[in-house]
Amino acid sequence: MKNYRVSGLLIFLLLATFKGQLIAQSTIFNIPTTDTVSKGKVYAEFDFLPQVPGADNSQTYLYNPRLVVGAPHNIEFGVNFPATNIRTSGDSTTNVYIQPNVKWKFYDNETEGDALAAGIVWNTPLNNRSVQDSWGLLYGLFSKKFKAGDYGPRFHVGPYGVVDANRDPKSGPVTFVGPRAGVIAGYEQPVSKKVSIVADWFSGKNGYGFFTPGISITLPKSGLLNAGYSIGNDSWANANATKNRYIFLYYGVTF
Repeated sequence: MKNYRVSGLLIFLLLATFKGQLIAQSTIFNIPTTDTVSKGKVYAEFDFLPQVPGADNSQTYLYNPRLVVGAPHNIEFGVNFPATNIRTSGDSTTNVYIQPNVKWKFYDNETEGDALAAGIVWNTPLNNRSVQDSWGLLYGLFSKKFKAGDYGPRFHVGPYGVVDANRDPKSGPVTFVGPRAGVIAGYEQPVSKKVSIVADWFSGKNGYGFFTPGISITLPKSGLLNAGYSIGNDSWANANATKNRYIFLYYGVTF
C-alpha cells in the first residue's frame, strides 16, 4: 500500500513495493502480492502520483519513498514515508505519514503455483495530528500462477480490514472514512521476458478504493519501472466532483 481524500487532509495510497518480473514483485500497484523480498536483500523505491485531471479548485500530488528488507522464513519488514501535497489557488498543504509494515508468506507451493500470505501496514500522521489519527490495514492473500508456456498469468485475491479507526469526528481526530473491510484482487500477465500487463483493485469507496491498470517493465541491474492510472471507486460520484484519479509512476531497485 499505499489515503487520498479523507476529510480534506488524510490522503495517501498503500503504495507499491516492486522487485521486477525476474525478481518476484512484493506488490502490483496498490495491493500487496504473496511475494516477499528475499532474505538479506534490500529494496528501495520512489513513487510519484499526480492527480490527473485536477479538481476544479485544487490538484493533489503524492510522493512515497519506501524501503523493504528481507528476513528469514519468507518475512519482509518495510517502512514507507508517503507525503501528499494539495495545491489550491495561492495555497499549499502538505501531509506526511510513516507506515511501518510487515508481510509473511506462510505457504508456497511452486509446483502448483499456489501461495498464501498475510500482513499489516500501520499508518501514523507526522503532522496535522489534530485532525488525523493512526490506523492499520490487515490483509490476507491467495495467489495462483498458471503454467501456460513461458507467459502464464497470475491472479491474487483476498480480504482486507481497517482497525483502530475513529468513526465519530465529534469524539476526536478522524482516522479513516468509508467502508473498513473489503476485497483485494490483482492480475499479472507477462507478454515478454521484460514486460507485463498488470492490474489491481481494492473494493470500497474509501482511501484504498482504486482500480489501477498499467504496465511493468523490468530494467537492468534489478530495477523496475511501472506506469499506470489509478481510478477511484468514487471517481465519478456527484457529477464527477471528486476527480479521484492519479497517474501512477514509480521506479524500484533491489540491492
